[in-house]
Amino acid sequence: MTDPRHRVISGKALDEDARIEASVRPASFGDYIGQDRVKENLQIAVEAARARGEALDHVLLYGPPGLGKTTLAQILASEMGSSIKISSGPLLEKKGDLTAVLTSLDPRDFLFLDEIHRLQPALEEILYPAMEDFRVDLIIGQGPGARVHPYQLNQFTLIGATTRAGLIMAPLRSRFGIVHRLDFYTPDDLEKIVTRSARILGITIDKDGSGEIARRSRGTPRVANRLLRRVRDYAEVRAKGHVTLGVARDALKMLGVDEHGLDETDRNLLLTIIQKYSGGPVGLNTIAASLSEEEDAIEEIYEPYLMQLGLLDRTQRGRVATALAYKHFGMEEPRRQPGLFS
Repeated sequence: MTDPRHRVISGKALDEDARIEASVRPASFGDYIGQDRVKENLQIAVEAARARGEALDHVLLYGPPGLGKTTLAQILASEMGSSIKISSGPLLEKKGDLTAVLTSLDPRDFLFLDEIHRLQPALEEILYPAMEDFRVDLIIGQGPGARVHPYQLNQFTLIGATTRAGLIMAPLRSRFGIVHRLDFYTPDDLEKIVTRSARILGITIDKDGSGEIARRSRGTPRVANRLLRRVRDYAEVRAKGHVTLGVARDALKMLGVDEHGLDETDRNLLLTIIQKYSGGPVGLNTIAASLSEEEDAIEEIYEPYLMQLGLLDRTQRGRVATALAYKHFGMEEPRRQPGLFS
């Protein structure tokens, strides 16, 4: 299968995204499009914390990659008039790494930890008193003579982001006062995002062109912005730089992104279940072995959108291709035994 980091419709951040995302990333709640319920709740929390002169409660944001968790974290810090330090679970390897970050935070600063579900258990234990009592325990000396010295931290806000909320241990999860799931965006919201990004990047695009890109962006702003750049390249070479409905369709067809936002990798996964395993149910490990792919990548990157579209079901017995999946490929769904997926 294609490396998920190289798929044009992957919600994961690519190296090429960093510069462009910085230029189109909204800097305030007013510029942030979509996630209305989450945005409204966070706005109220920010206004209340500001009025009390306190640090914002710790925040946990979860959902598929590319939906704006990092952007929301930066907006929260900006709205509170605070600085933000950004790190991730895999980058913090030793207790000293996390302790150094925590002790460097000024009053009401923000610490954003991406992929917090991958934080080592020993480091999670440091976060418990840090989040609850704004304290870390420093060990001074070595061996039998070592002693624990409690160090008082400045009040800060931890924002944790994860695509796998179920992997966060309960003691850590319970210490977040504000917890929100980010859902896939509607085509209308994505069309607004594409139009806004095109304006910032100086891309000439009409409403139909924006709508076509939005419909194929898998409900994900990061994908929408990436497809916009690829369509722009095509338009500059083949259509004098103007993105219309026809230009967008031709460019996306060349990229292998169909009308539902599926690429070759998605189609291979579904066809493997349909053709090799009679539509399922089939276990995740079997699918991963058939596709020479990691189980985590299938579960975290590929499946959520396929399930959102209703093309794939997770059952107790394994993955199942739905009637919509057969229809997508122009196939007739086989008759299955009653109760097979119970």
